[in-house]
Amino acid sequence: MKKFMAGLSVLALVAACGSQDTEPQDIFSVTLYPAAQIVTMDSTNPSAEMVAVEAGRILAVGSADALTTTYPDSNIDDVFANKTILPGFIDPHIHMALSSLQYATRLTPPWDMATPEGVIAGLNTRQAFFDSVRFHVEDSSPGEPLILFGYHNLVHGPLTGADLDAIATDRPLIVWHYSSHDFYLNSAAMDWAKVDASLHEKFEGVDLGADGEPTGRIFEDAIPYLMHAMGPVLLAPDRIAKGMEGFSSLLRTGGVTTVADLGYGIFGRALEDANITGNWRAPACSGYKLYLVPEHRAFSAEFGEAAPSAIREMIDGERAASAPVLPQVKFFADAAFYSQTMRLSEPGYLSGQSEGRLGLWVLPPDKMVDTIKPYWDAGLDVRIHSNGDAAQWASLNALQELRPSNSNLRYIFEHAGLFSPEQVDRAAELEAGISAASHYVHFLGNAYQAPLGPVRGSWISPLASLSKAGVPVTLHSDAPLAPPLPLRAASVHMTRSTREGGTLTPTEALSAQEALEAITVDAAYAMRMDDEIGSIRVGLAADFTILEQNPLDTPADAWSDIEVWGVVLDGEVRQLEGSQHVTRLASSDEIDSDSLQNMMSCNAGTFSATPTP
Repeated sequence: MKKFMAGLSVLALVAACGSQDTEPQDIFSVTLYPAAQIVTMDSTNPSAEMVAVEAGRILAVGSADALTTTYPDSNIDDVFANKTILPGFIDPHIHMALSSLQYATRLTPPWDMATPEGVIAGLNTRQAFFDSVRFHVEDSSPGEPLILFGYHNLVHGPLTGADLDAIATDRPLIVWHYSSHDFYLNSAAMDWAKVDASLHEKFEGVDLGADGEPTGRIFEDAIPYLMHAMGPVLLAPDRIAKGMEGFSSLLRTGGVTTVADLGYGIFGRALEDANITGNWRAPACSGYKLYLVPEHRAFSAEFGEAAPSAIREMIDGERAASAPVLPQVKFFADAAFYSQTMRLSEPGYLSGQSEGRLGLWVLPPDKMVDTIKPYWDAGLDVRIHSNGDAAQWASLNALQELRPSNSNLRYIFEHAGLFSPEQVDRAAELEAGISAASHYVHFLGNAYQAPLGPVRGSWISPLASLSKAGVPVTLHSDAPLAPPLPLRAASVHMTRSTREGGTLTPTEALSAQEALEAITVDAAYAMRMDDEIGSIRVGLAADFTILEQNPLDTPADAWSDIEVWGVVLDGEVRQLEGSQHVTRLASSDEIDSDSLQNMMSCNAGTFSATPTP
C-alpha cells in the first residue's frame, strides 16, 4: 500500500479538520499524562496519578514516580495536570436517524429540553402548548405540511384531530408525541396521508372514536403507513444533515466518546447508511465512535431466515455497513413507556390516554423464544426493549428458556421502565443486564403515579435494588428522547429528582461509584466492549473524558454543572471549544492512503490539528 510522508499527512489533517501550525512527532512514542486525579473504574486499581499511552492504547496506569522511571524517554504532557481523567463516557442506546430527524424539527417540549442551540423552555401547561402550536403555524410557510415534536398527554392533556383543526384546517398539521411512538393529525393531514376508518382493521394503531371515525391519533404498527406521506418531509437531506450536526455537537458537549445506535435498519438501511456515511464521518472528525446494533424486524424483513447470517457477515466485514456492527440484536417486547403503551399487568392503566387498557405487545410472549433463538444460536447477544412489568415477566421467561444453551451470551433489558422486587431477583439469577432509560424517573416519575398506582409506581427504574442484586446497570439517553449528557443522567439517579422538584423512591438512589459505573464500565458491558473501553487499564483503547473536577468529590445534584474540558479518543486529545474540538494530533512518519482518505473526508473546520507538546 502506498505510503505518504509525514509532511503530507499533516497537510491532509489541516485540510480536513481545520488549520494550525504543526510539528509532527512519532505517534508510536509513549506519552505520559499526569492528572490531578485519575478515576480508572478498574476495581483492582481504582485511582492513579498518571496514565501512559502508546499508539492509541493504554500502556500503563500508576504513580507518577513509577511511570516516569519506567519510561524515561517518554513525552510528558501536562495538559491534564489540574484536571480529572475518567474512562470515556458511553451512551449505549441512541438513535442516529431519529436524532437527525427530531433535532431538525420544530419543538414544543413538555419540559425543559437541551438542544444544540441551548435549552428550550418546557411548555408545562395545556394553554402554553396550544399557544406554541399556533405560533409555529403562523411562523411557517402557509399550506405546507407542518410537523411539531414534543407533545405529552400527561402534561398537556388529551389531544385529537379536532383540537388541531381548531388551529389549522388549510394545511396538514401533525404533532409528534414525545415518545416518538405516536402522531396526532388534523383533518387535512388525515386526508393528505389517506387515513380513514378502514385502516383500523389493518392497524391497531389507528385510533377510532365513539363515532367509528379516526380521532387523529396514529401510533405503533400504523406508523410505517403514515411514513409514506411524511417521509419526504421528514427525511429531506438538508434537514437530516442539520439534525445530525446538532446531535453530534451535543454528544461532544457531554463528553461522550462511544455510542451504540440501537435499532439499525428500523428506518431502512439505505437511508441510515446514507445518513451515517454522509453526515457522521469518521471518529477522527466526528469526535466519537459509533457502533450499530441491528433490529430484528428490519433485518428479518430484508433477509428472512438468513438475518442472523447477514448480521454475522456485517460483524466480520464480509457485508457492507456504514459503521462497525456489534454482535448483538435488538428486539421489542412491548411498546413505549412515554406514551402509556408499555405492557402492564392487570388492571392495566388507571388513568391517562390508555386508561382501562393493558398496553401493547410488539413480540407476543408465545413467540418470543422462537423469534430470538435463531440469533441466540448464532452467538448474538440480545438487547430487548422491555418496559412494562408484564413485558419483564415475558422477557425473563424467555431468558430462562434460552440461558441453558449458552451461559456466555448477554441478555440486556433496554429501558426497563418497571421492575418488581421479584423480577429484580429473577434478573440476577438469570445473569441479565439492565440498560435503563436515564430520564423516566425525572420526567415522568411523578406523573406516572396516577396511571400506575402506588405499588407499580414504586417500581420505576429501581436501579439501586438491581445493582445490589449484582445485575450490571447502565444508563442511556435513548436520544433524542433525552439529551446525551451522561453526567446529568447519573445525577438524576443519585438524587432520584423529579421535574416537579420532589424525589421518587429515594431508596433506589445509586451511589456515586455506581453512577459512574453506569456511564462507563457497565455501559461497555452492555455493548460487549468491556475488553476495549469503559475503564482505564492496560491494553484498552486510550479513550478518556476530561473533567474540570472529580465527580466523586462533587455533590450529586451538582454533577450536571461539572465542566467537560474535552476527551481523548484513541490517544488523540480533543479539547472542547464551544461546540467544536481542537484536536492535538501526533503524526506518524508514514500514513497509509486509506487513513489519509478517511481524514480528508472530514468536514473542514470541525477540528484543528495541533501538536502534542
